[in-house]
Amino acid sequence: MRVLVPFGRQKLVGIVVELAANSELPDEKLRPVLEVLDTTPLLDAPLLEFLRWAADYYHHPVGQVIATALPKLLREGRDPREKARGKRATAQGVTAPAAHRGSAEPLALGVAQQAALDAITAHLNSPGAFLLDGVTGSGKTEVYLRIVEAVLARGGGALVLCPEIGLTPQLVERFRARFDLPIASLHSQLTDRERMRAWHSAASGAARIVIGTRSAVFTPVPALGVIIVDEEHDASYKQQDGGFRYSARDLAVLRAQRLGIPAVLGSATPSFESLRNVALGKFTRLALPARAGAAVEPRVSLIDLRAQAVHRGIAVPLLLAMDKHLADGGQVLLYLNRRGYAPTLLCTGCGWIAPCRSCDARMTVHQRSGRLACHHCGADEPLPKRCPRCGYPVQSLGHGTERVEETLAERFPGVAIERFDRDVLRAAGSLEAAIERVKSGDARILVGTQMLTKGHHFPDVTLVGVLNADQSLFSTDFRAGERLAQTLVQVAGRAGRADRPGEVLIQSQYPDHPLLQVLLNEGYAAFAARALPEREDAQWPPFGRLALVRASSTKPEGALEFLRAAAAMATDNGSAALPRFVHLRGPGPAAMLRRAGRYHAQLLIESAHRAPLQTFLEDWLPKVEALRMPSGLRWSLDVDPLEVF
Repeated sequence: MRVLVPFGRQKLVGIVVELAANSELPDEKLRPVLEVLDTTPLLDAPLLEFLRWAADYYHHPVGQVIATALPKLLREGRDPREKARGKRATAQGVTAPAAHRGSAEPLALGVAQQAALDAITAHLNSPGAFLLDGVTGSGKTEVYLRIVEAVLARGGGALVLCPEIGLTPQLVERFRARFDLPIASLHSQLTDRERMRAWHSAASGAARIVIGTRSAVFTPVPALGVIIVDEEHDASYKQQDGGFRYSARDLAVLRAQRLGIPAVLGSATPSFESLRNVALGKFTRLALPARAGAAVEPRVSLIDLRAQAVHRGIAVPLLLAMDKHLADGGQVLLYLNRRGYAPTLLCTGCGWIAPCRSCDARMTVHQRSGRLACHHCGADEPLPKRCPRCGYPVQSLGHGTERVEETLAERFPGVAIERFDRDVLRAAGSLEAAIERVKSGDARILVGTQMLTKGHHFPDVTLVGVLNADQSLFSTDFRAGERLAQTLVQVAGRAGRADRPGEVLIQSQYPDHPLLQVLLNEGYAAFAARALPEREDAQWPPFGRLALVRASSTKPEGALEFLRAAAAMATDNGSAALPRFVHLRGPGPAAMLRRAGRYHAQLLIESAHRAPLQTFLEDWLPKVEALRMPSGLRWSLDVDPLEVF
């Protein structure tokens, strides 16, 4: 329960996690609780123990972990039963039943879908993790709906996680159409009051279905009967910035295991971690190898940019294919994971390139707003017409989604274009409105970043074009190949999802690259089967375990000096060897040394096994925390990091 306690001159909200008969402190050092804010526990015993386990595993203060699990207004001491105000508050967060809801008929299941459903529903009363490995368009969502239906029939509740805010309304709509009962939706676009209302609806049992993004994994759900993680491979499930860095996917599996219920992880491109768990017998793989209904896999081809004429970033064969598909009444989706107009502003006289003054990065051109922006720190300044150094004219180099949209508007006059990126879809409700324009047929050409690749069902899209497949082919990040393969398969999966055949054209300067050839000719499973042994040879995850200490300072050497001192503490100031199986790499500068006016460095900790790494961190971190910290230094620990370089 929450309590109000004196803290210096302040009154703060605390959480009671244990009761003790005696205190180690003398009575005069104890302060009385001012008020008990709750009449019943906000967090039940299993959920509280789950949060404490997460705090131990990620080595993060338990108070901050519990705070992550509570809406902001509850952390501030507000009553969770407080009524929402305003028109929008009644429309967001909790979807109430209505006469027209719950009327959608279940879709017919294929043989593979039925087999997957039977396998999972046979284990609703026992722990188990199932990997629903289904190609794009294979009907995974229908299987989810049937699983939830079975859980509800037993009197239980369901927790469904999806990776992006943009997918939440779409998923809620599918569930609302099937089930005539309240559904709680939790994501970061809700106001504080809406979020508290949705959280309380779930915790009280009023909403037996909870759908949300990453932090929804901590939501109390009475009689929870299943946890579903859609697009389980998605990096959005890992909290990577600030505070408590956790993996919602991994915690979902653990929470289900501790509750003795199944966890269902769905993806067309399973993460290497999940494939490894299948190989170890920890997960049960259920395959959906074919698209649902009459839909068939799209035809995929490579466009060799070395041999084709290119018009402002779009190869002529792709433009001709667009002509054909648009004339046939189809929609076209073009994917480019680079927002803005152009990534570089160059002087035609002296070669000056517009830099970010706070980062080791270039400013991105945003032509429509007449601004230069840094996509790393958010710095923003007017777009110059002439070089500030020599006065010669400047020009934009490269292509972003804004420039591609401009090119398409000139090439296809009168054809409605919808752009999907954070620059145009910032306002609440703007993404839903854009999706509706696509589904209604008002928008014929879709241009966007990764926002377009994740889970959307656009039945009239018959052509997908990938404008730059080479961005990650030569990255130093050991996960780059896996991510590129997942992205290409996912974006290709947007084509031909209904009864019309689909086509995918991928532009590349390196069409003979082994990754592209294996992926196109043999599929994602074959790519993973070849890439996993390489990971094993290098002992990178999922075969090894990592933790990463990141530090930043306002001084060029501050972060490195701190991490050198921390590394010395790992070996008792050099007098003892590291524990068996644990190795330190670094410290060294981060891939981008200067970012947002601070200098960044990192120290990588490797271990062949999880237990030695956890034991080492438990012993070492108190020593690091005791180090004298230079002024302006910040540091953090990331267990199981996704971003390493």
